[in-house]
Parts: sequence; C-alpha cells; structure tokens
Amino acid sequence: MQTRIKKLYAKIGLPHIIIVAFFLFLLTAAAPLGLSVRSLMGDTLRRWAMYGILVLAMVPAIQSGIGPNFGICLGIVGGLLGATVSIELGLANPWIAIIVAMLIGASIASILGILYGSLLNRVKGSEMTVSTYVGFSIIAFMNIMWLSLPFSSGTLIWPLAGMGMRNNISLAGSFGHVFNNWLSYYLLGDKTTGIFIPTGLILVFLAACLAMWLFLRSKTGIAMSAAGENPHFARAAGINVHKMRIIGTAVSTALGAIGIIVYAQSYGFLQLYNAPLMMGFHSVAAILIGGASTKKATISNVIVGAFLFQGILAVALPVVNKVLPESNLPDVIRIIISNGIILFALSKAKGGAANA
Repeated sequence: MQTRIKKLYAKIGLPHIIIVAFFLFLLTAAAPLGLSVRSLMGDTLRRWAMYGILVLAMVPAIQSGIGPNFGICLGIVGGLLGATVSIELGLANPWIAIIVAMLIGASIASILGILYGSLLNRVKGSEMTVSTYVGFSIIAFMNIMWLSLPFSSGTLIWPLAGMGMRNNISLAGSFGHVFNNWLSYYLLGDKTTGIFIPTGLILVFLAACLAMWLFLRSKTGIAMSAAGENPHFARAAGINVHKMRIIGTAVSTALGAIGIIVYAQSYGFLQLYNAPLMMGFHSVAAILIGGASTKKATISNVIVGAFLFQGILAVALPVVNKVLPESNLPDVIRIIISNGIILFALSKAKGGAANA
C-alpha cells in the first residue's frame, strides 16, 4: 500500500499537490466569506472552456519538437483578423459570422504558422527564445496595423477619428456568447443560485480535444510525434523531421486563431493592441501545470491544466476582495498569483526545449 502511495505521489508531484490544495483552500474559504461557491464554480467552468483551445494549441507544437509555443500570438493575431473581417462583412447570423471568422482566422494563422515553422527549423535549440521574441514582435507590429487597416464598420473603428481600430470591440451585434448560450442551463438552482453550465462552449472545447486526439493517432500525427520525440530515429525511418515540425507549428497557430475567437465570443469583446501579449505565457503555464513537459503533452494535460490555472484565477480575486476590501491589494495579489503560477510552470521547462 505504501509503495502504491509513493508511486502515485511521485507521479503527481508535490508542486501539483500544492496547486490543487491551494485551489480547494480558496473554494473552502469562499463560503465563510459570504461568496457563492456555485457562482465561483460556474465562472471556473466557463473560463476553463473558453481558454481551453488556446491551451490545446500547445499540444501539436510540443509533440512536433519545437516545445511550448510562445509564438501562439501569431495564431491569435490571425484569429483577431478573421473576427474583424467577419464583423466588417456585417453578417447577421451569429453562427455564420463565427464560422466565417474561424475559417478566415485559421487560414491566415496557418500561413503564418508555416513561415514561423520554417524560421524555427533554422534555430533548433533556441525555439523558446525565438518564439517568445516572435510573439512579442507580432503584437508590436499589429499595434501599428490596427491603426492603419482600411476597416469602415462603426463597430470596429473610432467614430470621431474615422480610422483606427477600437481597443475593445463589442460582439453583441455579431457572434457574442453564441457558444455559451447554446444548450446552456443552470445546475442546482436558477439564474441567481445555480451553477451556469455553458454546454455549447464545453462541447466545442471537447470537440477540439477529440479532433486533436484523433489527429495525433493519424499517420501524420504519429510521424509528427515521432519526429519530436526522437528526430534521429525519425530520420532513419524516412520521416521528414523539418516538415513535421512545420505541420506542428501550423496546426498550433491555427488552433490559436480558433481559440481566441472562442475566447472572445465568451468574453463578449475582441481585445486588440497589447491585450493578447501574455496569452502565450498563460497557455504554456496552464499545460505545464497540467503535467506536460517541453517534449511531451497529452489531451489530459490540457484539460487538467486549463481547469487548475483558470480556476485559481477565477476564485482567488473574489476571495482576496473580501479579505482586503477597499484597497489596491486585490489586484496586486491577482498579479502575484497569476505570475507566480506562470513562474512555477516555466521553471519546469528548465530553460529550453532543445532538440537535435
């Protein structure tokens, strides 16, 4: 019995036990402070599903051998462009609008991912450094482009200036909450007392996970994983390692585009300019917290990691607000907690993802 416990402990690891314990502690502390645990759980569930596809985008990148994809901002930019084009077209049906946004966003992101993957093939051993630089650079470049792109919809541009994109773009007249409201219901109560279950949003996330699971078991997926795990053996078996790395990068950035659209429809707004700057770090941190490494990631790592990361962020701030009301400390604590989780997760990466 003790041997089994030791093996389970070694498999889970002390850091993960601490994170789970911290999340449970926050939930336990919520009720005595007068917070609704059901509301917090509903918010956690919503954030888990809305952010899940962005975390899922890490899987093909890691499995192909490039490591955690800090350059996912390329995919996010593609998704934002797809969403803005969809709004500019003025599509009345929200389902058609979000499908068009995803198709355009994923197409742009795939092209960017191919170019990005070709770059990473030239800098093997420094992927994490280069991808971080690329991620920050594309956001800085798009800060200029958002002011210059020839959009004309009043929903997108500043009304007085007549040009330049807004910082926050409402999706109320387009595809806002389309997945969240689909088949949604309240569990264990009504709108004021129950847990909101965004069924459609959860189904979309789980469908994306299933598609990735099937892709990893396809001929291409197996070859891609083999190239990432042991490039020398893969080459000897006739696998084009460079091609597999580019496929992994392209799929990762395409998922990033879809992920940001799913995130935005749940949030109700598109956030441009510097808003996506840290999303790559959050996504990498979440999957590493879920048990992934810089060389191997699974769907279960995505599901567990996204839930823990977003769950802690969803519960921590309301609890701190109750403990320290009318002060600036709650925001400070939120930053400390979120950045602390990111720091823990990145410390597992051990500074790089070198592959021969």
